[in-house]
Amino acid sequence: MNALRKLVAVLALFCSASAAAQYPSKPILMIVPLQAGTAVDNVARSLGLRLSEGLGRPVVVENQPGAAGQIGTERIAKAAPDGYTVGFVNDSILTMLPNLNSRLPYDPLRDLAPVSRVAGNTFAIAVQPGYPARSLADLIAMAKAKPLEIHYGSGGNGSPQHMAMELFSAAAGIKLTHVPYKGATQALTDLLGGQVQVLAQGLGVLSAQAKGGKVRLLATTGAARSVLTPDVPTVREAGVPGFEFATWFAVVAPAATPKAIVERLNAEIVKAANLPEVRETLGQQGYEIYASSPQQLEEAIREGLARMGKVIREANIRSD
Repeated sequence: MNALRKLVAVLALFCSASAAAQYPSKPILMIVPLQAGTAVDNVARSLGLRLSEGLGRPVVVENQPGAAGQIGTERIAKAAPDGYTVGFVNDSILTMLPNLNSRLPYDPLRDLAPVSRVAGNTFAIAVQPGYPARSLADLIAMAKAKPLEIHYGSGGNGSPQHMAMELFSAAAGIKLTHVPYKGATQALTDLLGGQVQVLAQGLGVLSAQAKGGKVRLLATTGAARSVLTPDVPTVREAGVPGFEFATWFAVVAPAATPKAIVERLNAEIVKAANLPEVRETLGQQGYEIYASSPQQLEEAIREGLARMGKVIREANIRSD
């Protein structure tokens, strides 16, 4: 029996090495389970272009939004584990949603193979330019005077936008009304149209809108002010001590993807993410490079699951 197991292990290693040696022999599909135009999508497309060059095959980015990323992530998890379907996801999909939904159609540790963290960013809290709240202190005062009357949009239940605003509300001692959308792009569209009054979203996206005069940034969610918006205070500076929120993005593959293929993908992703032109382009948009090993991504997922679970329980955040 031991001899048979050793033979099976040797054959599996041989097959994995053989597959990696021939990989890739056709285009690779990168599924982004969130809407086009979001921070995750922007970084995925920047990475995909350089990754295509390194792998010598096209990397085709396809958006499949819905249920804050659940629909597209389930498709990634159920794809053939051959390296030709990968996912570009955010930490919400891997660490927040699992703590909010016990019936999630995927398990981030069981059904997905970690490949690499790639980048991340902080958020900003924004309103329309004509909205009465001229500062974060104004917004907090208005919310305390009229609980639940201020509506904020998000990319769906359990999305980073949802989590950021719920954590902010809990820290500030206010109550707002959550309006979930099918994606963050739609939430931003309705903020611009006045259907919702407030939005927390990636700073890279909102700073561009602010420069165009379409939104007013009340505060950013990092520990320090961003170089993109040096005149905008942090939430901490605006009167909510200790508050900080950031998100990160990663590449994952279906579980059982051969280790050699995961390692090849990881090597090309790390190389692409650290190219000077990529770092400069993403840096100008407010993103930081977090390229990592598969093991480091797995550790980040485990740590995030534990940390977000504690935060969600203590803040009594619900997905509905």
